[in-house]
Amino acid sequence: MESTIAFILIFGSLVFFHELGHFIFAKRAGIMVREFAIGFGPKILGFTKGETLYTIRLLPLGGYVRMAGEDMDSVELQPGFRVGLLLNRNEEVTKIVLNQNKLLPDMLFLEVERSDLEKGLWIEGYDEEERLVRYSVSRNAVISENGKDTLIAPYDRQFGSKSIGKRAMAIFAGPLFNFILAFFIFLAIGLLQGVPTYEPVISGVQDNGPAIEAGIQEGDLITKINGQAIDSWQQLAGKIQESPGKELNFEYVRDGETLQSNITPKTVEQKGQTFGQIGVLYESPVEKNPLKAVAYGAEQTYTWILKIFELLGMLVTGQFTIDALSGPVGIYKATEEVAQYGVFNLMNWAAILSINLGIMNLLPLPALDGGRLLFFLFEAIRGKPIDRQKEGMVHFVGIMLLMVLMVVVTWNDIQRFFF
Repeated sequence: MESTIAFILIFGSLVFFHELGHFIFAKRAGIMVREFAIGFGPKILGFTKGETLYTIRLLPLGGYVRMAGEDMDSVELQPGFRVGLLLNRNEEVTKIVLNQNKLLPDMLFLEVERSDLEKGLWIEGYDEEERLVRYSVSRNAVISENGKDTLIAPYDRQFGSKSIGKRAMAIFAGPLFNFILAFFIFLAIGLLQGVPTYEPVISGVQDNGPAIEAGIQEGDLITKINGQAIDSWQQLAGKIQESPGKELNFEYVRDGETLQSNITPKTVEQKGQTFGQIGVLYESPVEKNPLKAVAYGAEQTYTWILKIFELLGMLVTGQFTIDALSGPVGIYKATEEVAQYGVFNLMNWAAILSINLGIMNLLPLPALDGGRLLFFLFEAIRGKPIDRQKEGMVHFVGIMLLMVLMVVVTWNDIQRFFF
């Protein structure tokens, strides 16, 4: 149960912040956001505030921000349509009722001849006396169909009306917010747990290992190996690992006294590789310092971005196969394991997942944010947008392929963890 709650909180937070990035920069650009959704499929919960519907949906596989003009959501009133109109004091249309099944007070009826609900904002047709009349349409007018009201979207509130820069920023902001979230999670770890100092201090010595035989004790600070200064645990571990079977002179400090010992790392073979070990344990000392916590957050975010790109490169070059990928089931099982090691490990895992989500969405593949950014690049080079129907078809095919990939990865996860 705790693992399920942890998974829902982590995955929900990552999706929320990703969509929040899209939402904030869409609103900043003046784009109407019709819906802010967490999940896909049937709606579980929802409420409307302002011009946006906020929903939680059944399938926890992601989320979306539906912007006006993105999905051909404009309503076109065909000639011959019979509609009901409600007007304000300025004789502007505030409500267009389709398929009306009941009369409303002050409703006018019109047989539509022509209309422009995006740029000109007017509707023209024949009234009940068969006179050709034209009404201006309010920018905040709604279209009501079968009891459901939908705000019209004037062209200047639609996604496609904005500059390439504003559209690109609204799309890029999703992955960007995942990186920002990761930074703040690492920052919180640094503030609450402390920032690792990585000093080469021995936190434990294994029995029957080369280190204990040479007199190394818990708390010893390694300062030099073969006369070379050692400043970090990574440097110490690297020197030992690259020297199997070679005698090394260790200089270390114990209770303010400088001592020396000669240690020969034993040879260890693992996965076809040979490296040295001396049998010591390490647990990094930590320091609680707000400025260092900020630096730690930035450093960890940058480091994990590079690591994930490196793993992607290995996948492209065939060093990893599709079996190495994980879907929701694999992420759930990994979260379950990480949760056993405490809240800080869980926070670290959430930050890594957030970075991973951001990078995956930036891949230049159809239906992903990176694919959409690629189309913006083509538009900038060509000087005109690509046909929306063709672009929509490419993204549709991309969605289908991603769904197939998700099914394959999920099936691999199920076989790996349950069979």
